[in-house]
Amino acid sequence: MTDDKDVLRDVWFGRIPTCFMLYQDEITEREAEPYYLLLPRISYLTLVTDKVKKHFQKVMRQEDVTEIWFEYEGTPLKWHFPIGLLFDLHASNTALPWNITVHFKNFPEKDLLHCPSKDVIEAHFMACVKEADALKHKSQVINEMQKKDHKQLWMGLQNDKFDQFWAINRKLMEYPPEDSGFRYIPFRIYQVTTERPFIQKLFRPVAANGQLNTLGDLLKEVCPAAITPEVSPESENRHSRDTFVASIGRYLRASYAKCSYMPSCFNHHSRGHASMLMMLVKKMEKRRIK
Repeated sequence: MTDDKDVLRDVWFGRIPTCFMLYQDEITEREAEPYYLLLPRISYLTLVTDKVKKHFQKVMRQEDVTEIWFEYEGTPLKWHFPIGLLFDLHASNTALPWNITVHFKNFPEKDLLHCPSKDVIEAHFMACVKEADALKHKSQVINEMQKKDHKQLWMGLQNDKFDQFWAINRKLMEYPPEDSGFRYIPFRIYQVTTERPFIQKLFRPVAANGQLNTLGDLLKEVCPAAITPEVSPESENRHSRDTFVASIGRYLRASYAKCSYMPSCFNHHSRGHASMLMMLVKKMEKRRIK
Protein backbone atom coordinates (compact mmCIF):
# COMPACT_ATOMS: atom_id res chain seq x y z
CA MET A 1 0.00 0.00 0.00
CA THR A 2 2.66 2.45 1.02
CA ASP A 3 4.70 1.47 -2.05
CA ASP A 4 2.19 3.06 -4.44
CA LYS A 5 3.93 6.40 -4.26
CA ASP A 6 2.91 7.51 -7.73
CA VAL A 7 -0.76 7.33 -6.78
CA LEU A 8 -0.16 8.76 -3.31
CA ARG A 9 1.66 11.71 -4.82
CA ASP A 10 -1.13 12.29 -7.33
CA VAL A 11 -3.59 12.49 -4.47
CA TRP A 12 -1.30 14.67 -2.32
CA PHE A 13 -0.48 17.18 -5.03
CA GLY A 14 -4.03 17.59 -6.27
CA ARG A 15 -4.76 21.31 -6.59
CA ILE A 16 -7.85 23.44 -7.23
CA PRO A 17 -7.40 26.79 -9.04
CA THR A 18 -9.33 29.27 -6.90
CA CYS A 19 -10.30 32.93 -7.15
CA PHE A 20 -11.00 34.70 -3.85
CA MET A 21 -13.19 37.79 -4.03
CA LEU A 22 -14.09 40.15 -1.19
CA TYR A 23 -17.79 40.35 -0.41
CA GLN A 24 -19.31 43.41 -2.05
CA ASP A 25 -20.70 44.84 1.21
CA GLU A 26 -17.36 44.83 3.00
CA ILE A 27 -16.10 48.35 3.62
CA THR A 28 -12.81 49.07 1.86
CA GLU A 29 -10.59 52.11 1.45
CA ARG A 30 -9.90 51.22 -2.19
CA GLU A 31 -10.95 48.60 -4.70
CA ALA A 32 -10.16 45.06 -3.67
CA GLU A 33 -8.56 43.01 -6.43
CA PRO A 34 -9.32 39.26 -6.58
CA TYR A 35 -6.66 36.91 -5.23
CA TYR A 36 -5.79 33.70 -7.05
CA LEU A 37 -4.40 30.61 -5.38
CA LEU A 38 -3.89 26.92 -6.09
CA LEU A 39 -5.52 25.20 -3.12
CA PRO A 40 -4.30 21.74 -2.01
CA ARG A 41 -7.24 19.34 -1.90
CA ILE A 42 -6.03 17.56 1.22
CA SER A 43 -5.63 20.66 3.40
CA TYR A 44 -8.05 23.04 5.15
CA LEU A 45 -9.17 26.51 4.05
CA THR A 46 -8.12 28.27 7.23
CA LEU A 47 -4.73 26.56 7.07
CA VAL A 48 -3.70 27.76 3.61
CA THR A 49 -5.34 31.18 3.26
CA ASP A 50 -3.05 33.46 5.30
CA LYS A 51 -2.01 35.19 2.06
CA VAL A 52 -5.65 35.72 1.16
CA LYS A 53 -6.37 37.34 4.51
CA LYS A 54 -3.34 39.65 4.27
CA HIS A 55 -4.24 40.60 0.69
CA PHE A 56 -7.70 41.89 1.58
CA GLN A 57 -6.71 43.42 4.90
CA LYS A 58 -4.55 45.86 2.95
CA VAL A 59 -7.64 47.60 1.55
CA MET A 60 -9.72 47.49 4.74
CA ARG A 61 -9.81 49.53 7.89
CA GLN A 62 -8.41 47.57 10.79
CA GLU A 63 -11.52 48.15 12.88
CA ASP A 64 -13.58 46.36 10.21
CA VAL A 65 -11.40 43.24 10.21
CA THR A 66 -12.73 40.41 12.37
CA GLU A 67 -12.68 36.63 11.92
CA ILE A 68 -12.40 35.61 8.28
CA TRP A 69 -14.86 33.14 6.77
CA PHE A 70 -15.59 31.87 3.28
CA GLU A 71 -18.69 31.29 1.23
CA TYR A 72 -19.58 29.81 -2.14
CA GLU A 73 -22.84 30.84 -3.84
CA GLY A 74 -24.48 31.60 -0.50
CA THR A 75 -23.21 28.51 1.31
CA PRO A 76 -20.73 29.07 4.17
CA LEU A 77 -17.74 26.75 3.74
CA LYS A 78 -16.89 24.62 6.76
CA TRP A 79 -13.19 25.02 7.59
CA HIS A 80 -13.03 21.59 9.24
CA PHE A 81 -13.91 19.87 5.94
CA PRO A 82 -10.90 19.24 3.66
CA ILE A 83 -10.75 21.59 0.69
CA GLY A 84 -11.21 18.79 -1.83
CA LEU A 85 -14.36 17.67 -0.04
CA LEU A 86 -15.78 21.22 -0.04
CA PHE A 87 -15.15 21.57 -3.75
CA ASP A 88 -16.63 18.18 -4.62
CA LEU A 89 -19.72 18.80 -2.50
CA HIS A 90 -20.49 22.30 -3.71
CA ALA A 91 -18.67 23.12 -6.94
CA SER A 92 -17.52 20.00 -8.79
CA ASN A 93 -19.75 20.80 -11.77
CA THR A 94 -18.65 24.42 -12.13
CA ALA A 95 -15.97 25.90 -14.36
CA LEU A 96 -12.58 26.70 -12.89
CA PRO A 97 -11.31 28.72 -11.18
CA TRP A 98 -13.49 28.08 -8.15
CA ASN A 99 -14.89 31.45 -7.06
CA ILE A 100 -14.95 31.83 -3.28
CA THR A 101 -16.30 34.90 -1.49
CA VAL A 102 -14.36 36.26 1.49
CA HIS A 103 -16.11 37.78 4.52
CA PHE A 104 -14.81 39.62 7.58
CA LYS A 105 -18.09 40.35 9.35
CA ASN A 106 -21.51 38.80 10.09
CA PHE A 107 -19.99 35.44 11.03
CA PRO A 108 -22.66 32.72 10.49
CA GLU A 109 -22.73 31.30 14.01
CA LYS A 110 -25.37 28.68 13.15
CA ASP A 111 -23.47 27.31 10.18
CA LEU A 112 -19.77 27.46 11.03
CA LEU A 113 -17.44 26.68 13.91
CA HIS A 114 -15.03 29.40 14.97
CA CYS A 115 -11.39 28.86 14.09
CA PRO A 116 -9.37 31.29 16.22
CA SER A 117 -5.96 29.70 15.52
CA LYS A 118 -4.14 26.91 13.72
CA ASP A 119 -4.00 25.03 17.02
CA VAL A 120 -7.72 24.41 16.60
CA ILE A 121 -7.16 22.95 13.14
CA GLU A 122 -4.38 20.73 14.48
CA ALA A 123 -6.61 19.46 17.29
CA HIS A 124 -9.38 18.63 14.81
CA PHE A 125 -6.98 16.89 12.44
CA MET A 126 -5.40 14.76 15.16
CA ALA A 127 -8.82 13.83 16.50
CA CYS A 128 -9.71 12.49 13.04
CA VAL A 129 -6.45 10.53 12.85
CA LYS A 130 -7.09 9.00 16.27
CA GLU A 131 -10.67 8.10 15.35
CA ALA A 132 -9.46 6.34 12.20
CA ASP A 133 -6.77 4.41 14.08
CA ALA A 134 -9.27 3.32 16.69
CA LEU A 135 -11.21 1.62 13.91
CA LYS A 136 -8.15 0.17 12.18
CA HIS A 137 -5.85 -0.82 15.05
CA LYS A 138 -7.79 -0.31 18.30
CA SER A 139 -5.67 2.88 18.68
CA GLN A 140 -2.54 0.79 19.19
CA VAL A 141 -0.46 2.48 16.49
CA ILE A 142 -1.30 6.08 17.33
CA ASN A 143 -0.80 5.43 21.06
CA GLU A 144 2.63 3.91 20.48
CA MET A 145 3.79 7.00 18.61
CA GLN A 146 5.69 9.70 20.43
CA LYS A 147 4.54 13.30 20.61
CA LYS A 148 7.19 14.28 18.06
CA ASP A 149 5.66 11.79 15.61
CA HIS A 150 2.25 13.42 16.00
CA LYS A 151 3.85 16.81 15.45
CA GLN A 152 5.70 15.62 12.35
CA LEU A 153 2.47 14.26 10.90
CA TRP A 154 0.76 17.58 11.47
CA MET A 155 3.66 19.71 10.23
CA GLY A 156 3.84 17.61 7.09
CA LEU A 157 0.24 18.48 6.32
CA GLN A 158 0.55 22.11 7.39
CA ASN A 159 3.69 22.72 5.31
CA ASP A 160 2.58 20.56 2.38
CA LYS A 161 5.55 18.19 2.76
CA PHE A 162 4.71 14.82 1.24
CA ASP A 163 7.76 12.89 2.47
CA GLN A 164 7.59 14.37 5.96
CA PHE A 165 3.93 13.41 6.29
CA TRP A 166 4.21 9.91 4.84
CA ALA A 167 7.26 9.00 6.92
CA ILE A 168 4.78 8.84 9.82
CA ASN A 169 1.49 8.16 8.07
CA ARG A 170 2.79 4.88 6.59
CA LYS A 171 2.78 3.42 10.11
CA LEU A 172 -0.95 4.05 10.29
CA MET A 173 -1.43 2.13 7.05
CA GLU A 174 0.35 -1.08 8.08
CA TYR A 175 -1.02 -4.21 9.74
CA PRO A 176 0.50 -7.56 10.82
CA PRO A 177 1.07 -10.07 7.98
CA GLU A 178 -1.17 -12.59 9.70
CA ASP A 179 -4.08 -10.17 9.48
CA SER A 180 -5.91 -9.77 6.18
CA GLY A 181 -6.44 -6.06 6.73
CA PHE A 182 -7.61 -3.46 9.19
CA ARG A 183 -10.28 -4.28 11.76
CA TYR A 184 -12.60 -1.81 10.06
CA ILE A 185 -12.22 0.57 7.12
CA PRO A 186 -12.61 4.17 8.34
CA PHE A 187 -14.70 6.09 5.85
CA ARG A 188 -17.33 8.76 5.47
CA ILE A 189 -19.55 9.29 2.46
CA TYR A 190 -20.63 12.92 2.42
CA GLN A 191 -23.93 14.04 0.97
CA VAL A 192 -25.36 17.41 -0.02
CA THR A 193 -28.13 17.27 2.55
CA THR A 194 -28.83 18.84 5.93
CA GLU A 195 -30.76 15.83 7.22
CA ARG A 196 -27.80 13.46 7.07
CA PRO A 197 -24.61 15.21 5.91
CA PHE A 198 -22.58 12.01 5.84
CA ILE A 199 -22.82 8.23 6.13
CA GLN A 200 -20.48 6.41 8.49
CA LYS A 201 -20.72 2.86 9.82
CA LEU A 202 -18.54 -0.13 10.65
CA PHE A 203 -17.30 -1.95 7.58
CA ARG A 204 -14.79 -4.81 7.57
CA PRO A 205 -12.24 -5.29 4.77
CA VAL A 206 -13.07 -9.03 4.64
CA ALA A 207 -16.55 -10.46 4.16
CA ALA A 208 -17.99 -13.26 6.31
CA ASN A 209 -17.19 -15.78 3.54
CA GLY A 210 -13.52 -14.80 3.61
CA GLN A 211 -13.61 -12.81 0.38
CA LEU A 212 -11.98 -9.37 0.30
CA ASN A 213 -14.54 -6.61 0.16
CA THR A 214 -14.27 -4.08 -2.65
CA LEU A 215 -15.22 -0.43 -2.84
CA GLY A 216 -18.23 -1.61 -4.80
CA ASP A 217 -19.28 -3.85 -1.90
CA LEU A 218 -19.05 -0.94 0.52
CA LEU A 219 -21.16 1.32 -1.68
CA LYS A 220 -23.74 -1.41 -2.24
CA GLU A 221 -24.12 -1.82 1.51
CA VAL A 222 -24.11 1.74 2.79
CA CYS A 223 -25.08 3.83 -0.25
CA PRO A 224 -26.64 1.68 -2.99
CA ALA A 225 -28.02 4.74 -4.79
CA ALA A 226 -24.45 5.82 -5.58
CA ILE A 227 -23.78 2.94 -8.01
CA THR A 228 -25.55 1.52 -11.01
CA PRO A 229 -26.83 -2.07 -10.86
CA GLU A 230 -24.80 -4.75 -12.59
CA VAL A 231 -26.30 -5.97 -15.86
CA SER A 232 -24.83 -9.45 -15.58
CA PRO A 233 -23.45 -10.40 -12.15
CA GLU A 234 -21.94 -13.59 -13.56
CA SER A 235 -20.20 -11.95 -16.48
CA GLU A 236 -16.46 -11.60 -16.88
CA ASN A 237 -16.96 -7.82 -16.99
CA ARG A 238 -18.20 -7.86 -13.43
CA HIS A 239 -15.14 -9.74 -12.24
CA SER A 240 -12.74 -7.35 -13.93
CA ARG A 241 -14.76 -4.38 -12.68
CA ASP A 242 -14.77 -5.60 -9.09
CA THR A 243 -11.05 -6.33 -9.27
CA PHE A 244 -10.51 -2.86 -10.64
CA VAL A 245 -12.65 -1.33 -7.90
CA ALA A 246 -10.75 -3.31 -5.27
CA SER A 247 -7.48 -1.86 -6.52
CA ILE A 248 -8.89 1.64 -6.34
CA GLY A 249 -10.17 0.94 -2.84
CA ARG A 250 -6.69 0.01 -1.66
CA TYR A 251 -5.32 3.29 -2.97
CA LEU A 252 -8.13 5.23 -1.38
CA ARG A 253 -7.51 3.71 2.01
CA ALA A 254 -3.92 4.95 1.88
CA SER A 255 -4.88 8.57 1.56
CA TYR A 256 -7.81 7.97 3.86
CA ALA A 257 -5.67 7.39 6.96
CA LYS A 258 -5.17 11.02 7.79
CA CYS A 259 -8.76 12.11 8.10
CA SER A 260 -10.80 9.02 8.93
CA TYR A 261 -12.20 10.23 6.00
CA MET A 262 -11.71 11.10 3.87
CA PRO A 263 -10.06 14.24 4.00
CA SER A 264 -10.15 14.06 2.58
CA CYS A 265 -10.77 10.48 0.72
CA PHE A 266 -13.93 9.12 -0.26
CA ASN A 267 -13.35 12.59 -0.61
CA HIS A 268 -15.74 11.53 -2.13
CA HIS A 269 -16.98 9.06 -4.29
CA SER A 270 -20.50 9.39 -3.48
CA ARG A 271 -20.45 13.02 -4.41
CA GLY A 272 -17.67 13.74 -2.06
CA HIS A 273 -14.38 13.03 -3.89
CA ALA A 274 -15.83 12.09 -7.21
CA SER A 275 -13.10 13.98 -8.99
CA MET A 276 -10.41 12.35 -6.83
CA LEU A 277 -11.88 8.96 -7.62
CA MET A 278 -11.83 9.78 -11.32
CA MET A 279 -8.16 10.72 -11.07
CA LEU A 280 -7.38 7.35 -9.51
CA VAL A 281 -9.55 5.57 -12.05
CA LYS A 282 -7.60 7.18 -14.88
CA LYS A 283 -4.32 6.17 -13.24
CA MET A 284 -5.53 2.58 -12.92
CA GLU A 285 -6.82 2.55 -16.51
CA LYS A 286 -3.37 3.56 -17.75
CA ARG A 287 -1.86 0.68 -15.80
CA ARG A 288 -4.37 -1.80 -17.23
CA ILE A 289 -3.67 -0.64 -20.77
CA LYS A 290 0.05 -1.20 -20.23
